[in-house]
Amino acid sequence: MKKLPIGIQTFENLIKEGYVYVDKTRFVKELGDQGKYYFLSRPRRFGKSLFLSTLKAAYQGKRELFSGLFLHDNRDWSLTNPVIHISFGAGVVRSIEELQSSFSFILDNHDHLYDHTPRYTELKNRFAELIQKLHDNFGRKVVLLIDEYDKPILDSINNTDLAVAIRDELKNYYSIIKDADQHLEMVFITGVSKFSKVSLFSGLNNLQDITLLPAYSAICGYTRQELESVFADRLEGLDLEQILSWYNGYSWLGEKVSNPFDILLFLSTRTFSNYWFETATPTFLIKLLQKRNYSIPDLNNLQVGEKLIGSFDVDRFEVETLLFQTGYLTIKATKSMGGMRRFTLGYPNQEVRQSLADYLLSFLTDTTIEQEKNKFALYEALEANDFDRLKELFHAFFASIPSEWYKKNQTANYEAYYASIVYCYFAATGVELRPEVHTNKGRIDLTVWFENRIYIIEFKVKEQCGAGKALKQIQEKRYAEQFAASGKEVYLLGIEFSSTERNLTDFEWEQAY
Repeated sequence: MKKLPIGIQTFENLIKEGYVYVDKTRFVKELGDQGKYYFLSRPRRFGKSLFLSTLKAAYQGKRELFSGLFLHDNRDWSLTNPVIHISFGAGVVRSIEELQSSFSFILDNHDHLYDHTPRYTELKNRFAELIQKLHDNFGRKVVLLIDEYDKPILDSINNTDLAVAIRDELKNYYSIIKDADQHLEMVFITGVSKFSKVSLFSGLNNLQDITLLPAYSAICGYTRQELESVFADRLEGLDLEQILSWYNGYSWLGEKVSNPFDILLFLSTRTFSNYWFETATPTFLIKLLQKRNYSIPDLNNLQVGEKLIGSFDVDRFEVETLLFQTGYLTIKATKSMGGMRRFTLGYPNQEVRQSLADYLLSFLTDTTIEQEKNKFALYEALEANDFDRLKELFHAFFASIPSEWYKKNQTANYEAYYASIVYCYFAATGVELRPEVHTNKGRIDLTVWFENRIYIIEFKVKEQCGAGKALKQIQEKRYAEQFAASGKEVYLLGIEFSSTERNLTDFEWEQAY
């Protein structure tokens, strides 16, 4: 049984040291056959660095590493190229000086590797000279690989002035790519986000974005078939459907894939956990959601245009764009409308849905200790179908929030705030939720599916619509009718809040079926 490549990002080390490798080398051939300039956006820890390392080994002609893989018998190994491999993934860039130092270090390493003595000191000119000299000296064009091209900008995304300054410095480096065309065999750029070409790659109009091309949807990540075939020995005794429910579901308009980092750690521990989510906290995104009074239940059924999931810039971006590009949301469906495309975004899997809800609760309530107690108590109340206990818990959710928190958070005046907290508590327990269900009479705020029961929930804020409206709306609009044939018990639940009392004021329920 081969070792699991947890944290291994270098193709050569992975092969030589006997780690499992999921063969992605057919993409190396396809890319070389079909074009020259490529851009790929994928979330962090999704295998981008390993793929670039695979490209590097292929163009350097290291055929022995590809034994048994697709590329071994499908490439002319007599043709090799010098490779410049730039990665901004290490460390955190906190200033222009740190960025310049980092890039200078990268160029120094390449100068040493290729025994090149630069004539220039200015970084942009050193970069251009290195490309030209490698072409001249080797008699073969250069392969340029840039990994985590955007990380220096994202490191300072909450400091707009610094982020803009870093973006402009990077643009200065990247600007040489266009004029170096005659010296380049291939350019492959990866990152988490997609900044506009104008802001970072001005003039590089032939840079092909393969992020949403179905043919490349599985270039990073593990498909179901790959999981079943490559890891068959480690899947024995495990529930594959549950694994897919937890970690699969990422979609870029092609076959769905799982996050490799999650899969490898799960197969190592055989325990479900939020492995990927724990590697970075989306603090900036959460603050942005709060600032814009975003209704958290809406996140699981966002309908956006192509522009919103496309490129952005540091001084002008939307929260939906960031949530998609960073992997907290994925494409669930598409619809063509004339010359336009509409995308439905939602959580890719249980790990993201449950972990993000849990993390959001910490920001929405500022009550970490009470939050943990309430989650377990909520699940037990659902198991018992105990409405009195549910009422007590909903009251406890809000009673535990410090009054100081309300003074600094204006979101507490809105229905979306109360609905978001209840939604996040349910989501954090892992139960199945279906927010914003549409009927022919209106839109249900939230449905909770638990074992053989369905709970239809409506939220209201008393100061905005008057008391006694929540349950009445469910009844009058006959929301329960569409679940009549489900074979499940159906319950109606009206929950009303007061923005002045900052808590639950009314809790009514009845069984419909």
